[in-house]
Amino acid sequence: MVYKQRESKNWWYKFSWNGELIRESTKQTNKRVAEQMEAARRTQFAKGEVGIRDKKPVPTLAEFAERDFLPFVRATLKDKPNTVRFYENSVGNLKAYSKLASLPLDAINSDVVGSFVAHRREQRHVSRGGKPLEVSTINRDLAALRRMFHLAQEWGRVSTVLPKVKMLPGENQRERVLSANEESAYLKAANELGQSIEQEYQEALSGIRAIKRGEQPRKPDAFVLRDVMTTLLDCGVRPEECFRLTPESIRDGAIWIYRGKRKGSRRRIRMTDRARGFLDMRLSQFGETGWLFPAETRSGHIEPSSIRKQHSKALTASGVAPFELYVLRHTCLTRWAKWMDPFTFHRVAGHADMKTTMRYVHPSDSDMDEAVTKARDAEHGHSFGHSKEGATRREVEKSDVSRCCENELDGATRRDRTGDLLITNQPLYQLS
Repeated sequence: MVYKQRESKNWWYKFSWNGELIRESTKQTNKRVAEQMEAARRTQFAKGEVGIRDKKPVPTLAEFAERDFLPFVRATLKDKPNTVRFYENSVGNLKAYSKLASLPLDAINSDVVGSFVAHRREQRHVSRGGKPLEVSTINRDLAALRRMFHLAQEWGRVSTVLPKVKMLPGENQRERVLSANEESAYLKAANELGQSIEQEYQEALSGIRAIKRGEQPRKPDAFVLRDVMTTLLDCGVRPEECFRLTPESIRDGAIWIYRGKRKGSRRRIRMTDRARGFLDMRLSQFGETGWLFPAETRSGHIEPSSIRKQHSKALTASGVAPFELYVLRHTCLTRWAKWMDPFTFHRVAGHADMKTTMRYVHPSDSDMDEAVTKARDAEHGHSFGHSKEGATRREVEKSDVSRCCENELDGATRRDRTGDLLITNQPLYQLS
C-alpha cells in the first residue's frame, strides 16, 4: 500500500515480504507513480527469490579493453614488456576503428570484423613509402581481438557466444635458410667488423682527447654481432633468448633457457665448440653476474636495435642478401630437422605447438627420394628370423603352406585361418 506521513508531501509504500516489513519513500508526490514504484519493487524481490537477476549491461569493446583486458595483460605479463607493447598497440588499432570499438561485445558479428579487416587493408605505411599493410600486421590485430573475445566469455562479461575470429591467409613465413657459403661470408664480415671496432678503440685511447683532455673513450662491445650470430646459428635459440643470457644460463657445456616466449621454451641445448668458446670469452670479460650481452637500454641487455647497424654493415661487406636475425635460428633448426625425430626436434626447438615445428621441416627432392629408397629396401629385405638360415617372408610362407598340406593328407584335425573365418577341419562323414 502507499500512504503519506504527517507533514510530508511524498508518498511512501510498505508491504510485507517473507515476514519482513519493507517501508521506503518513493520521493514522489503523484500517487499513481508511487503505486507503480511499489509494484516494481515487489517485482525486484520476486526475481531475487527465484534466482532471476537483471541482465548486466554488456561493455563495449573499448570499455572492456581499458577496464578489463589491458590491466589484466599488464599484471600477468609484467615480465614480458614486448608482449605488453604488442597488445597495447593492437588494442589501439582496434579502438581506432569506431564502428568496432563503440559496439557492445555481444553486438559484434563476423560482418563487423570483416569491415575492420577491409579498413586495415586500405591503410598504408607512412614510413614505408605508402605501402599497404602486411597480412601479418592485420593478423596480429585479429589475434588480439580473438584473445579479448575468449577472456570476455571466460569472465562472464557476455552471455552469448562471440564470433570466431579467423586469421587471414597469405601471411609470409620465415623460410629463408642460409647456405654454407653465405654463413661463412657473413661470419667473416662480422669478425672483421669487430676487429675494426676494436682497433678504433685502441687508437682512441692514444688520441688527443684521451691524453690531453682526459676524456676516456667508452669501451665498445666490438664482437657482439659475431657472438650473437654464432649462438643463434649453432644453438637454435630465439634472438630474445640469446639477448637475455646470464652466466647462470651457461653450465655443463650447454645453454639453459629458463623462461621464454611459450611454455615449451624451458629447455637445455648443448653448445658447439665454436659457440662455447665465444661465450666463455664473454664470461671472462663481463664477470659472473649480470647479462652476457649488456647494453645501456631499459632492460640492461642488448635489443634488436643494439646490433642493427653492425648487422647492416656485415651484410654489405659480405654481399649476402639481406635477412633478419631470426633467419639464423631458422637455418639452424632446418638443418637439425633432417637428423632428429619430430618429437625430439619439437622439444629442442622450444615450441608449444607441433604445427609450428613443421614449418622448419623443408625436405628437398633428393632427401625424399633417398627416404623412399631406404623404405623400399627395408621392406623387400626384411627377415623375420623364423628359421635358422634367416629365411625371407616368402620362404616362411611357403614352408607354412607345405606343412598345412601334409597335415590335411594325414587327416589331422587342426584349425586353419582363412580370410575371415576360423574353419575347423574335421573328417567328412560318409552317407550309408
